[in-house]
Amino acid sequence: PTNQPTNQPTNQPTNQPTTNYTRNGGSDQFKAISMPHSTNTGCCSTVESPPGGRTSRYGRQAQIHPRWWRISPHRELDAANDKHRFALDAGKCFMTDTRYWPVYKGASFNLWEPDTGVYYASVDSAVITKHLQEKRLRQYKMPLSPFSEFSEDWIENPDTLPCYRPRIVFRDVTNRTNTRTVISALVPGELVITHQAPYCLRVMGTERDEAYLLGLFSSMIVDWYARTAVELHLTFHLINNFPIPYADLDNDLVAQRIVEIAGRLAAVDERFTEWADAVGVPVGSVTDSGIKQDLICELDACVAYLYGLDESDLAVVYETFHEKTDYSERHKAVLQHFRRIK
Repeated sequence: PTNQPTNQPTNQPTNQPTTNYTRNGGSDQFKAISMPHSTNTGCCSTVESPPGGRTSRYGRQAQIHPRWWRISPHRELDAANDKHRFALDAGKCFMTDTRYWPVYKGASFNLWEPDTGVYYASVDSAVITKHLQEKRLRQYKMPLSPFSEFSEDWIENPDTLPCYRPRIVFRDVTNRTNTRTVISALVPGELVITHQAPYCLRVMGTERDEAYLLGLFSSMIVDWYARTAVELHLTFHLINNFPIPYADLDNDLVAQRIVEIAGRLAAVDERFTEWADAVGVPVGSVTDSGIKQDLICELDACVAYLYGLDESDLAVVYETFHEKTDYSERHKAVLQHFRRIK
């Protein structure tokens, strides 16, 4: 850990913000999504500590950071090292035997599509959850592991394993020349994921915070930013240093709209019922393709507003996003929503 500011992406904890990103015409700062602490967060100071508010193994009370939420990118399984645990059948056992779960890879999901029907393998759910629980108990003892921030009771309860619940995933293998670079989705529970698709472990915060982050990740605004740095992989150090706008989800109407749109687009069926209830959106409410596309454009507009972009900035985003793809129609639709927000 370091107490010095840094302008370089890092996987290491830091007590100072990375590069300060400011909104046009203002001084509002953005934060990196998993920075443990910032001296100027602009967030509520009454955020709860991780579940249980545990006292650490070293006798220190777990610090309560002045921030709404925090997530940590995490790799669940390795396609090579854990291969002996899988049935390498592209998901056939999962489709015919309720004891099995699908093993996801990058192609198993797409933007606003949590299940493409393409799987890496199948796995016995009892066997893999036993392995993941044993692995989590080991990682909990490592200070740099995100699991070390949770209460001992939470860690020792196998029912709290992240694989049981919906979570945000993103494709590791990508490219700045692809049609899209940041491919993320909210996938359902009762599945496991290989290293080609890390997931976002919610260390602090709620499902509404998850929906907010998913909305940002799925926008062309954040994707344009990512394309300035990504080569072949969307690495943890890049994800960790994405500038994320501060937003008060209780009072900021634009941020609330991002949560609502992302929640509706993500909760496609009954597998997301509990998550959708926590976010405050209905399940399966977006079935018309025209409405879906309009919501996606409105989402871009809301995200652009929170980043402090103006219309000339939006022109740069859509005109330079991909040299072989014409985004002029989407640009026009986003502008219509953007002008209503202003």
